[in-house]
Amino acid sequence: MKFKIILLLFGLSLLSCKDNSQKERITRLVKEWKGKQIKFPTDAIFTKYITDTTNFQIPSKGDKVLIYVDSLGCVSCKLQLRKWKQFIAYTDSVTGGSVPFLFFFHSKDTDETRYILKIDQFDYPVCIDRADRLNKLNAFPSDVTFQTFLLDANNKVAVIGNPIHNPLVKELYMKELTGKSSKQSTQQKTTAKADQVSFDLGTYSLKEDKKISFTLTNTGNSPLVIQDIVTTCDCMDITFEKHPVRTNEKLTVSIVMKAKEKGFFSKTVAVYANTNRPIKIQIKGSVQ
Repeated sequence: MKFKIILLLFGLSLLSCKDNSQKERITRLVKEWKGKQIKFPTDAIFTKYITDTTNFQIPSKGDKVLIYVDSLGCVSCKLQLRKWKQFIAYTDSVTGGSVPFLFFFHSKDTDETRYILKIDQFDYPVCIDRADRLNKLNAFPSDVTFQTFLLDANNKVAVIGNPIHNPLVKELYMKELTGKSSKQSTQQKTTAKADQVSFDLGTYSLKEDKKISFTLTNTGNSPLVIQDIVTTCDCMDITFEKHPVRTNEKLTVSIVMKAKEKGFFSKTVAVYANTNRPIKIQIKGSVQ
């Protein structure tokens, strides 16, 4: 795939950046990693649930997806394994299961990671890289958004970015793997406005679920179509009306917050639709 195509599509996601310096940083990072060859440890061992070893090997040929997760911050938030299961199933359906996924977790707490894998019933082979050898060989970006890669047959980076964090990156993956653009890239643009863009849930118990909702109004001239709603953690259950919304009509997005740990949190919900930029909702609170 030509680099100018990557920058053209990736540039759409940059519209959500807050300032030009951030745009320049991301553009620089994409240029730096495009075509870079990834090095793998020679004796990486893949397991299921960190207990059962498998005969899974890193393929020497063909496209592959590499997912690296460091040990910083909320591991469950970074993994979002339910979304990965959906993306793997979708990729398998359009590629005939020909694209392997290489999960490398630099986990300092294997008990926690094992619990997350089991609770999400994620039985795909993973490599627990306790010594962080993969990262030491490649020096990945510190931004979790750019620790996932689509690699070509020579293990060179074709696309950088996390497809479960950004539908535009997901489209890049699919375009590279199938040679086709999705229908969403050809949808006519419109504008939309949320009735509330920030929520303060206050202080509440770990056992308590918090429910919130907001409405989106189509303020443009074309039907509004939600393509995806992306969160910064897997502690939210999100439901919304999955039909086109005509001009001046509204749709409701409902969110149930299911906290997994105590402490203050600040989360972002990004609504990707056929608008020029995602609509972002901020949610904060404190769990006791």
